[in-house]
Amino acid sequence: MSNWVAGLEAVLSVQVLLFIVLGLVIGIVVGALPGISATVGVAVLLPFTFTLEPLTGMMLLLGIYGGAVYAGSIPAILIRAPGTPASAASVLDGHEMTKKGEASQALTISVIASCVGGLLGVIALGLFAPALAGFALSFGPAEYFMLAVLALTVVASVAENNIVKGLLAGVLGFAIAMIGFDTIQAFPRFTFGTTNLAAGIQFIPVMIGLFAVSEALLQFERRQSISLTERIISRFRPTFGWFKKLVPSSLLSSAIGFIVGVIPGTGGDIASFVAYNESKRFARGEKQFGEGDPRGVSSAEAAKNAGTAGALVPMLTLGIPGDVTSAILIGAITVHGLRPGPGLFTGSPDLVYGIFIGFFVAYLILLVIGLAGIKVWVKSIQAVPTQYLWPTVMVLSVIGAYALRANPFDVFVMLFFGVVGYFMIKGGFPVAPLIIGLILGPIAESGYRRTMLINDGSFAWLLQPIPLVLLILTLLSIAFSVSRTFRRSG
Repeated sequence: MSNWVAGLEAVLSVQVLLFIVLGLVIGIVVGALPGISATVGVAVLLPFTFTLEPLTGMMLLLGIYGGAVYAGSIPAILIRAPGTPASAASVLDGHEMTKKGEASQALTISVIASCVGGLLGVIALGLFAPALAGFALSFGPAEYFMLAVLALTVVASVAENNIVKGLLAGVLGFAIAMIGFDTIQAFPRFTFGTTNLAAGIQFIPVMIGLFAVSEALLQFERRQSISLTERIISRFRPTFGWFKKLVPSSLLSSAIGFIVGVIPGTGGDIASFVAYNESKRFARGEKQFGEGDPRGVSSAEAAKNAGTAGALVPMLTLGIPGDVTSAILIGAITVHGLRPGPGLFTGSPDLVYGIFIGFFVAYLILLVIGLAGIKVWVKSIQAVPTQYLWPTVMVLSVIGAYALRANPFDVFVMLFFGVVGYFMIKGGFPVAPLIIGLILGPIAESGYRRTMLINDGSFAWLLQPIPLVLLILTLLSIAFSVSRTFRRSG
C-alpha cells in the first residue's frame, strides 16, 4: 500500500498533471495525421524528457502514446485513412458507419471504448504485471509460431463473405513480409539487388497506401468527395440500451487486447484484429461486422488501448519491450540511470506506481478531451473544401510515409500499394487480410524455423501444453468460420 501512496503523491503534482495533458494533446495531433504513428511521436519528443524528472518525462511520453493510439481512429472513421497501424481494424466498421451518417456515434464509441480499454488495461497492469510477465517469458519460438497461426485465422473471419479471396490476400501479405534479409541466416530474399528492398517493406507505408491512397483513387474515379453531410454531425445521445449492447464486446476485447499486448512483439496492431475477430465470432443480431456494426468499432478500440497497457508489462518487469513504442520508453528510463526490470519495483517504487496511476489518470483526461472534441474532429474535416479533401489526404499520406525513415522509397511503396489496394477493392478482395498477413508473417516464419531447428525437424513440440492449446483453438476457429459461412450460404 505504501508504494501506491508514494505513486499517488508523485502523480498529484501540478507539473506531472500538466505534462500528462500536454502529452495527450500532442498525441491526438500526431495520431490524427495518417502515417505519423505513436512511435514517431514518442521518438521525436524523447530528447525533450532528458532534462525532466523521470516520472514527468515518462508521463509526457505515455500521454503521447495513449493519445496517438486513440486519435488514429479519427481519420480511420471519417476518411478511411488510419492515423496509426493499430487503428486499421477500426476502418472496417467505423468508416461504414460514417457512410451511413453515423460518424458522431462512431467517434463516441471510439473515445469511450478506447478509454474503457485503457483504464481496464492499466488496472490489470498494476495488479498482475509480475505474474503476467513471467507467463510471457515462458513463450518460446513454438509458442510464438502457434500464436501467429491462431491470429492468422482472423483472415477467414474478416473475409467471411469470400474466404478464398480473403485467404489469398492474407497469403499475399505473408509473401510481402518475406522481402528483405532472412531472419535466420541473414541472406537477402526477393531484393533484386536493391538496397531499399534489403531492408524489407515497411508496414506503415503499405497501410497508408492500402487504406488512404486507394480510397482517394476511388473517390477521384467517382469524381465525388466523401459523403460528409449534416447527418454526420447530428447530435448523438447515448442511451442505457446503447451502452448495454456494447459492454460485452468492450470487456471481452479489453481482456484480449491486454493479454496479447503482454506478449513481446505484438502490441495493439495485432490485438485489435484478434479482438475484432473474437467479438465478431460471438456477435448476435441483425447487423453484421464490416457493415457498420458499432460492436466492431468498440472491440477494435478497446483492444488496441488495452494492448498499450499490456505492452508495459514486459517492459517494466523484464526490460523487454512489448512493442516498438515501449522500446523507446525503455530508453527514456535508462537515460536517467534506471534499469527496467524487477529491481525497478523495489528501487524506484514511486516511479513504477506513479506510472500506473498516471497512465490511469491520463485515460480519464483523454475521455473528457475526446468527448468534447467529437464535433471538432468532424467539423475540421468538413472545413476542408470538398475539392481539396482527397488531395489533402494524399499530401498527408506522402508526409506520413516519408516521415517514417526520411526515405523517398517509402513514398513509392505507399503509392504502389495504393494502386494495389485500388485494384483489390475493385476486384472484391478485402485489404485487411493483407495487412494481417504482413504483420504476422515475420512472427510465424521466425517462430516456425527456430522451432524446427531446435527440435531437429521433429513436430513433437506440437504436443507441448501451450502449442497444443493454441493448435486446438486454431482448428476450432477455422471450423467455426467455415461452418458459419456455409450456414449463411445455405
